Amino acid sequence: MATINYNPKDILQKEFRQKMRGYDPADVDSFLDNVIKDYEAFTKENQHLQDENERLRAKVDELTKQLSVGGTTTAQPSQPATNVTNMDILKRLSNLERHVFGSQIDSGANTSHRL
Repeated sequence: MATINYNPKDILQKEFRQKMRGYDPADVDSFLDNVIKDYEAFTKENQHLQDENERLRAKVDELTKQLSVGGTTTAQPSQPATNVTNMDILKRLSNLERHVFGSQIDSGANTSHRL
């Protein structure tokens, strides 16, 4: 990450030495005022993007956990949750039972056929 040398307050409080044939202080002040405004805007935008990045990373972590626990989902991310049908829920439940109970279901099915 890049190192930031100045914050808006540093720019605002910067004092320049005056010389006989130096720059016009009003022009320098006006320019620095615009630099400060831009710097504040960039700082706010950067913070907004960092917050959004953190939120999206948390969402990715949450979705990754859901996938690892529940297997693959049949609903598309762009579809609202209300479009999930009973068949989708039954498939997911069946996959979850197979994952959790595994061989117990298979061996139980074999013994019930023998009776």
